[in-house]
Amino acid sequence: MGKDVIIACDFSSAEKTFEFLDKFTGRKPFVKIGMELFYAEGPQIVREIKKRGHKIFLDLKLHDIPNTVKKAMSVLSGLDVDLCNLHAGGTVRMMEAAIEGLTRPDGTRPLLIAVTQLTSTDQESMENDLLIKEPIDKVVMHYAACAKKAGLDGVVCSPLEAGKVHDTCGKDFLTVTPGVRFADGDIGDQKRVMTPAEAKKIGSDYIVVGRPITAAEDPVAAYERCISEFVD
Repeated sequence: MGKDVIIACDFSSAEKTFEFLDKFTGRKPFVKIGMELFYAEGPQIVREIKKRGHKIFLDLKLHDIPNTVKKAMSVLSGLDVDLCNLHAGGTVRMMEAAIEGLTRPDGTRPLLIAVTQLTSTDQESMENDLLIKEPIDKVVMHYAACAKKAGLDGVVCSPLEAGKVHDTCGKDFLTVTPGVRFADGDIGDQKRVMTPAEAKKIGSDYIVVGRPITAAEDPVAAYERCISEFVD
């Protein structure tokens, strides 16, 4: 899997999702199915989108005791997704259990990545709310190293941290980066953001783009702009 743009399909229903996806009559974009859509429609929405020919990042951010996560991942492994995730804060043991659950009897599995710190988190909120006093950059690198130790394929991180993650964990350790906005766009509630071109330059492997595409007047044009700035 090379560099790609993943569209965050943060819709509340299958109807709205397919109304959006129907606009793409050319290439089939890689899409992210998050909690809102999955909780609204269940596993069937994954099957239907996959049937349409899309790659899928199932973004459910599992975080629980190791045995619970292992069993949940075993269920998710039955869905033909390409990428799924969990919280690195659940410990190395939990991440190792997730790999065990996700791996099918034939040895195959989707790619598994870990969330380090959410892109809505900054140093102040991390210190005040989470009582983590270390610099956020150091925390992200430590979580990434733990994910690699557990056997995961990469991490979700801010594009600001992608290059350093590769320096810490190797160039083949995937960096999936939300918090991407066009230079002339609104950053919304994200705190640590970057443009597609900047994310490409710093070493992001995948960028996750939501509202700059889904809320655009012409979503297909916005998507193609992302592709031209990040992939081409």
